[in-house]
Amino acid sequence: MIRNVGEVEQRIADHEAAGRRFEAGGVGSFVRDQGSGPAVVLVHGVPASSFLYRKVIPLVAAEELRAVAFDLPGLGLADRPADFDYSWTGLARFVADAIEALGIERCHLVVHDIGGPIGCEWAVRHPDRVLSLTALNTLLDLTTFRRPWSMQPFAVKVLGEIQLRTMPRFVFSEIFYLQGVEDRSAVSRAEAYVYYELLKRGDGGRSFLEIMRGFELSAEKQRLLWDGLAPDARAFPAQIVWGRNDPALPEKRRFGVQRALGVDDPILLPAKHFLQEDQAPAVAAAIAAIAKRPNRR
Repeated sequence: MIRNVGEVEQRIADHEAAGRRFEAGGVGSFVRDQGSGPAVVLVHGVPASSFLYRKVIPLVAAEELRAVAFDLPGLGLADRPADFDYSWTGLARFVADAIEALGIERCHLVVHDIGGPIGCEWAVRHPDRVLSLTALNTLLDLTTFRRPWSMQPFAVKVLGEIQLRTMPRFVFSEIFYLQGVEDRSAVSRAEAYVYYELLKRGDGGRSFLEIMRGFELSAEKQRLLWDGLAPDARAFPAQIVWGRNDPALPEKRRFGVQRALGVDDPILLPAKHFLQEDQAPAVAAAIAAIAKRPNRR
């Protein structure tokens, strides 16, 4: 139990102090940017933000790489404009704007959760700017995807608003542990509460609900991604690093990502959905390995 409510706000303050504000495409956001060398852009999904990568960033930076994790609009410490396009297409445009605003010419791309289709759309549209791709527990087989039970209510109007408004943060944190963390000791209760607070911060979660209702699970979107990510279509290497015990995105989702990328040898870790939490060293090591691979292909 959190005895001091200020502990959660202190962790948010520490997170904010580790990064800076920036603007991209007319939207204010937040970025943690550490290290020097080739850039590694770490794209988060839901219900997360750059906070998810706080353990990975210093480890990647220690490998003579520049680790960059920014908040997507509507999440974390980013602005939440009411008139923003929170579809995957709109968020992919923001990724492009953010990469420009942060002065990144080329990068190693790391994607997670719905950051997969979002970040990969940027990669497909800017293939000459991608040095490598690392896919962490994400989805690319869009036409067969179904939201996990923990996320399904948020996609339904009225029900989502009620669920978000009435769910105590303790219940949210228990779902977070159940779905996302293999080793509960790796994430304190205060840290789990940070996810809850950053989800609702500023607008009560209105933008998060827009994102949850903006999934583009179409054959057209899947075709765009698969055609551009196929091994014979891309000039950059790709790898899959997967929490093998993920109940939200189980094995069949990994098979879909493998088919899309043509990767037969995924790195499987003893983790659930948020493998960045309890497997940060292994995740960072895999990112560094592909970034330093002599033969880029």
